Amino acid sequence: MEKREKGKLIIDHTEYTTSLSQRFLARKPYAPPVPGKIQSFIPGTVVEVLVSPGDNVREGDDLVILEAMKMKNRLKSHMEGRVVSVNVTPGDRVAKGVVLVEIS
Repeated sequence: MEKREKGKLIIDHTEYTTSLSQRFLARKPYAPPVPGKIQSFIPGTVVEVLVSPGDNVREGDDLVILEAMKMKNRLKSHMEGRVVSVNVTPGDRVAKGVVLVEIS
């Protein structure tokens, strides 16, 4: 049986006392996404890379096409800037959270 510790959670300004599992206590803390790093949001295969290092991009421009679960997802730029690096090539299989393109 998994050991549990007492802990407090605050949800909508209300404090609750509950049991917290070791898995919950050992989880990676949330970190907000970095705007210039375009990450895969789901595991998949890179179908096409639409930018190269040095390209100028605007917010909303397509950067990479990622196929996951038989669907093609267009990953878009969240900001305006210059492409610093492209870390994938077509055919690469990527896990969730991998940095595909960096923009400065």
